[in-house]
Amino acid sequence: MLEIQNLSSYTLDSHKFEEIFFTLTKAYKPNLASHLCVEILITDSAQIQEINATHRNQDKPTDVLSFPLNVDFVYAPAECMLNIGSVVLNAQMADAIATNLGHSLEDELYLLFIHALLHIFGFDHEVDNGEHRQEECQWITFFKLPKSLIERTQDS
Repeated sequence: MLEIQNLSSYTLDSHKFEEIFFTLTKAYKPNLASHLCVEILITDSAQIQEINATHRNQDKPTDVLSFPLNVDFVYAPAECMLNIGSVVLNAQMADAIATNLGHSLEDELYLLFIHALLHIFGFDHEVDNGEHRQEECQWITFFKLPKSLIERTQDS
């Protein structure tokens, strides 16, 4: 289940977020896919800066934050929903990046969501040997999205 709270001024369609979530969940946690929950908060630069300062001690805005709940569930009771993490997306910054790169705000938010979900599923480009980038590229190709966040960062 995906819980989306859009506090931004942008109107967004949740269907692609749900498709991405369910596809990645089935790929990484197939036995638990129907029991997992992630919350998405879509916000602006001021709000994400406050969250970043509070939870990461970095007093600056960013495009995306992910907060995995580092619990490896093996079994879930039939009616139980297991929250595996939270994602915070900065729609204001995503809009500026999308405009600069020539694609839609929605595509940029989907890229950021994939990036964050992979963190929730245990990938970390800051310490791995390229696995996060490889997985991200695979999913971005699968969903027919523009160049990935990691690719853009590593190309610059």
